[in-house]
Amino acid sequence: MGSGLLPRGARGLEFSPAAPTSSPAASGSTLRRWGGAGLRLWVLATGPRGPLPYRVLSPLPHTSPPRSVFRVRSPKGPDEELDGVDEKFFQVLEQLNSQKQWRKSEDFNRITLYFKEKLMEKEYRLSALPAFKYYTACTFLVFLAGFLIQMLVAHKTPALGISYGISFFLFTLLLFICFAGNLAKCFQKGPKMLYWVPSLSTAVCTQPWLRVTLGITTILVVLTMAMFNLFFIPTPWCPPPSHNPAVPVNATRESPSTDSLFSIPYYVYCCILGLLSCSLFLHMNFELKLLMLTLCLVIYNVLFLHSHAWLSDCYVGHLYPNQTMLRPGVLKEPKLMGAVSLFVFFFTLLALARQNEYYCRLDFLWKKKFKKEREEIETMENLNRVLLENVLPADVAQQFIGQNRRNEDLYHQSYDCVCVLFASIPDFKEFYSESNVNHEGLECLRLLNEIIADFDELLSKPKFSGVEKIKTIGSTYMAATGLNATSGQDNQQDAERSYTHLGIMVEFAVALIAKLDIINKHSFNTFKLRVGINHGPVVAGVIGAQKPQYDIWGNTVNVASRMESTGVLGKIQVTEETARALETLGYTCYLRGVIKVKGKGQLRTYYVCTDLSRCGLQAPMLS
Repeated sequence: MGSGLLPRGARGLEFSPAAPTSSPAASGSTLRRWGGAGLRLWVLATGPRGPLPYRVLSPLPHTSPPRSVFRVRSPKGPDEELDGVDEKFFQVLEQLNSQKQWRKSEDFNRITLYFKEKLMEKEYRLSALPAFKYYTACTFLVFLAGFLIQMLVAHKTPALGISYGISFFLFTLLLFICFAGNLAKCFQKGPKMLYWVPSLSTAVCTQPWLRVTLGITTILVVLTMAMFNLFFIPTPWCPPPSHNPAVPVNATRESPSTDSLFSIPYYVYCCILGLLSCSLFLHMNFELKLLMLTLCLVIYNVLFLHSHAWLSDCYVGHLYPNQTMLRPGVLKEPKLMGAVSLFVFFFTLLALARQNEYYCRLDFLWKKKFKKEREEIETMENLNRVLLENVLPADVAQQFIGQNRRNEDLYHQSYDCVCVLFASIPDFKEFYSESNVNHEGLECLRLLNEIIADFDELLSKPKFSGVEKIKTIGSTYMAATGLNATSGQDNQQDAERSYTHLGIMVEFAVALIAKLDIINKHSFNTFKLRVGINHGPVVAGVIGAQKPQYDIWGNTVNVASRMESTGVLGKIQVTEETARALETLGYTCYLRGVIKVKGKGQLRTYYVCTDLSRCGLQAPMLS
């Protein structure tokens, strides 16, 4: 069947159980294998654990069992379907957590961890980071821990108070900038000159250069304050290198200048806390963390092993005055213990930074892929919905989307006032012939397909959005209006308003006649359209399983078909009741006479006037 014979231009659909195909022949075989499983649409489902991959909607109803055993599939309940989807979902999560992802990744370089696509790498670096303010808050807690250690243990000096006063001011400013967005309501109640302040928080989250600058500043403050006050320790008295037993131990311990020596190991702990602050900024580049950690490791080791190594020796000398008998172990000396601890934390933090960099990039990659797949799913869902709405009316299609309807369920709907149209081309039977000239009738069918396709194009106009194409029977076109109204709605409205869709159907019939005249000019034919219209109550429903068909039934449909079959070429024939309804809408109808209608006896029929200049000569009028 040509594309014109399908309503509203079908574009794409996936069927089950057959797999998607690419060729027309394969698509045809897929449709033939539709079978008892019915029509199934793939849509994005949502479960208790978030978005799930795909969910299969229930098949359309059918009234006959499948004839082939290959088409039989046992129906699954919604719980079983969701369990299967959950299993696949957890398998994907296990693949994400697998170590194979670390070694075998085709999306980024194994050494630098940079994405191979430059655009993706740029997008990753420029992506927003709403959690930056929480990284800054955690770094402030580390800074506060170092401050408490030095305030409780270190020697109190003016430099200690001044340096920490400036540091607290800087941290307060940084935290204010990061959390300004949370105080937007407060600033809106204040003067207008402060309305711009909350935008600082948004700028920090979205601007990479500003985010990196503030992050480096925060880390440097913590790293600097970890050992800054080491330079301002009062010079203690140290025992002489030659261990003289005549020097009293009590004299060295009672000296007031030796109290500061006991804070030396705690400065090592503050330096380790400073190194930890580098790992708190999870999305900071590994190279930048490596540079800062290496720089701090070198500076700290120079301080403890070279420039201020004498403080460690002095501290050990005070603890062990008689070193010949109580010589401490190597790791008990603060300078060596501090160096070893710094190296251990250095390599540990580097490994964590490397792993964190990998998982941050992997998280970004999977989010991007998931977003792309979700868009593809939504696109396919929309295409499936469009095709289903082309096969079925929009309000009927909604009954089958998102519902687990059983195969034996029958959809039906009664309507009080529906206008039915039959339009046929009787001359096409004489025109059709099978010969070598027209390729055994293929060219005749091609012309018919073009005619029906042009008729279908009229349905896409907003003016005819209420017209539903029912089907085509040979060269006969069947359509209806009033099917988008709920049952009993017409009884609640006045007659003039309820008959509005009758006028739309008449306009559609006139448009069909005009469209056929245009086709005649291009194809050098003289086809004429014969139209019959009737209105009244009908019953609509979906029938069939392998090939579901939306159709309408009732005496109204039968009479409309008789109006077409007993009509005249180029005329629109209606019943007396329809003519009176059209007169209330401003249309002019003139009497044809009483004709014999098969199965209905004698009926008085009218023609709808489509040309006012000619209608003036016709008599008598309906009035």
